[in-house]
Amino acid sequence: MAEQNSVVMEGRDIGSVVFPKAQVKIFLDADPKERARRRALELQSEGLDTDVHVIAGELRERDDRDRRRSEAPLVQAPDAQLVDTTGLSLDDVEEIVLKLIRARTSNGKEAARGLS
Repeated sequence: MAEQNSVVMEGRDIGSVVFPKAQVKIFLDADPKERARRRALELQSEGLDTDVHVIAGELRERDDRDRRRSEAPLVQAPDAQLVDTTGLSLDDVEEIVLKLIRARTSNGKEAARGLS
């Protein structure tokens, strides 16, 4: 599928395991406090009670566990572009990602079709 068509996929091991030869790889990250805050807001929007400190601990444990696993560990692929999303809006991140796609593809307009 990805060899013949442009695709956008997300996941903790997409660039390092699933598509290691992808033309464009972007690794999104954020400050742990920011990630916990975002997750708390997400859970609150679903009507769930949250404690940002508990969530921060859970995220830290998940990341540690995922980094240590032997199969498909959580790692940034060496050729992936890191985008720190701390303090950025979804629109800001989208703009950065689209610029990276356009800069790294010979036909960036085609690769980013439908994303803007």
